[in-house]
Amino acid sequence: MKIYHNPRCSKSRKGLQYLEDKGCKVEVIKYLADGLSQEELTEIIAKTGKKPFDFVRQHEQDYKEQYKGKILSDEEWIKVLVENPKLLHRPIVVNGDKAVLGNPPENIDDIL
Repeated sequence: MKIYHNPRCSKSRKGLQYLEDKGCKVEVIKYLADGLSQEELTEIIAKTGKKPFDFVRQHEQDYKEQYKGKILSDEEWIKVLVENPKLLHRPIVVNGDKAVLGNPPENIDDIL
């Protein structure tokens, strides 16, 4: 199981704690430091069944200043998220061929 994690984010920390409390073996990926490729993010999002725009943090100032109101394709949103990883909702938890946004942490139960 993998968690795409931002240690500075309380919601991400809660997601990681939730997994640890459930006794899950977790690989922590600090995507802000390590980055994500377009292919990797495309695969992760596909595992959730959601659209890339569902992963955009719309309350972030960068989003409001640069992207609010723009109509972009799924591929373009993925590129935006790869280039601006702080705009990516977190945590994202991947278990095999399934993935979820771990906010609230109880969402993680869907893939356990």
